[in-house]
Amino acid sequence: MGAKYTEEKNAQMLMSLMKQHGVRKVVASPGATNISFVVSLQRDPFFQVYSSVDERSAAYIACGLAEETGEPVALSCTQATASRNYFPGLTEAYYRKLPVLAVTSTQHAVRIGQNIQQAIDRTVQPVDTVKLSVQVPIIQSAEDAAYSNIAINRALLELRRDGGGPVHINLTTTYTKVYDTDELQQSRAILRYTPDDDFPVIPRGSRVAVYVGAHSRWDSELTASVDAFCETYGACVLCDQTSNYWGKYRVNPSLLFSQGKAIASAENIDILIHIGHTSGGSVPRRIKETWRVNLDGEARDTFGCLKNVFEMSEQRFFETYAGMGGERVSNFRDECMREVDAIMEKIPDLPFSNAWMAQQTMPLFPEESIVHMGIYNSLRTWSLFEGNSIRGYCNTGGFGIDGGVSSLLGASLGTDAPCFGVFGDLAFFYDMNALGNRHVGNNLRILIVNNGCGVEFKNHINRAYPLGEEADAYVSARGHYGHQSRDLVRHFAEDLGFEYRGVENKEEYLSVIDMLTSPEPRVRPVLVEAFVRPEDDTEALRLLYGIEESAMGNAKAAIKSALGEKGVRALKGLIR
Repeated sequence: MGAKYTEEKNAQMLMSLMKQHGVRKVVASPGATNISFVVSLQRDPFFQVYSSVDERSAAYIACGLAEETGEPVALSCTQATASRNYFPGLTEAYYRKLPVLAVTSTQHAVRIGQNIQQAIDRTVQPVDTVKLSVQVPIIQSAEDAAYSNIAINRALLELRRDGGGPVHINLTTTYTKVYDTDELQQSRAILRYTPDDDFPVIPRGSRVAVYVGAHSRWDSELTASVDAFCETYGACVLCDQTSNYWGKYRVNPSLLFSQGKAIASAENIDILIHIGHTSGGSVPRRIKETWRVNLDGEARDTFGCLKNVFEMSEQRFFETYAGMGGERVSNFRDECMREVDAIMEKIPDLPFSNAWMAQQTMPLFPEESIVHMGIYNSLRTWSLFEGNSIRGYCNTGGFGIDGGVSSLLGASLGTDAPCFGVFGDLAFFYDMNALGNRHVGNNLRILIVNNGCGVEFKNHINRAYPLGEEADAYVSARGHYGHQSRDLVRHFAEDLGFEYRGVENKEEYLSVIDMLTSPEPRVRPVLVEAFVRPEDDTEALRLLYGIEESAMGNAKAAIKSALGEKGVRALKGLIR
């Protein structure tokens, strides 16, 4: 037979991944919306397809077949009420933990609820019928493909997870009549490992890095296990200020990785081990594959190249791989640090700004002190600079502007250590009521960077930047909260018993920096408000993000000056 598979890419992807996940057996029921999927299955000798007219019976057949063979069994039915007839059998599979995959074909979501024949809503399933239900759209873009790949992989992985059980895939169809695809395009399969499985081997010569998102405080055992892993494989640990890893393989690449279009060699990573949660730091741009390690075992494709998920503790993972051994071909950490140090040496003189204050202040925070940063500009900016072994936090879970001051206050109530907070004016005013709490102690130190607006939206890398002053009215919300009033926060803070200082330039800030960062106890909590021009905040980040581009531009100018126009043209001719 010549032409084999349907042209519908979502169905092709589902079949490709069913093959890789070992889903061979299918019980198909007749219908219209599932024609292209079923015909494609029956034309592929990999699949063993059985027919059942009654969908209720089909689901129970799948239960018996899965129980007897120990293999997952798929179901396929059409749109209308056919899928409803799966419920009794799926309920049985749910309570017996049988790996039954119900694939229901559906019309486009726009037809649901419009009194169009056979357009049944399958977005919600009874809680004890399937472990997981996913919607797979028609694939018309790269984003559609990426979403569908993760959704299908999650569903197929769930068939065997925690003892197994049924899952549901709602597969959208276009009713195509075209079968012109000779071979299925290989789709990326995501695999899950538990401590009892045989782990995949890290290939010889791999450039390996550990990327730590927001992470709770590390204990000595976890640090030791990560350090042993890095020693074995020549790996490094890529961190921002919320990672809280301070072992000997720590690398903070935030400034290096933010260099416009310039790609550092440290960004070329074969295997990235991803631990922790959401991060606000810069990420490498050339990763071949990601391995996620987390007790939740979820397939979270942060970097768009997830291959393996390890459902286990981080310590168990790193100890296991360190014990497996490996061939250390290079010291990736030293390579990364050389590039990081080189870019740090090129930092230009910055205007009075959030970035300049971060540069001056980060090295002065005492070891083991607690630093909370606001979303997003403060987190990004203060992660560009290294300091002592602080404990850094930010509300990256929901990644919103709210609650930063309250979270800092909560942290300060649980320790006698100094607790520092860095917030922009909008983030501070959003949550300033927290400071009226009667439990505020003298270990609280807050820096407000008051630039009179949401300067995040004035940043040259933000999509609102081209709007210029037009963004001030509503996007960056300029002019709220007294429009950089010199008295508003001062009165509020002093009335609540804070030591308050307002500063407007570098000299004034340096005069109060010890008050802000000293480890010695203060009589009262401290609040420093720095009044900054938004233009200077934006310019500082533009200078920092353009260091490598500036270096390349200066080099080109020097060559041009030395050779002249004719010489440059001649040089280009030789290069060609």
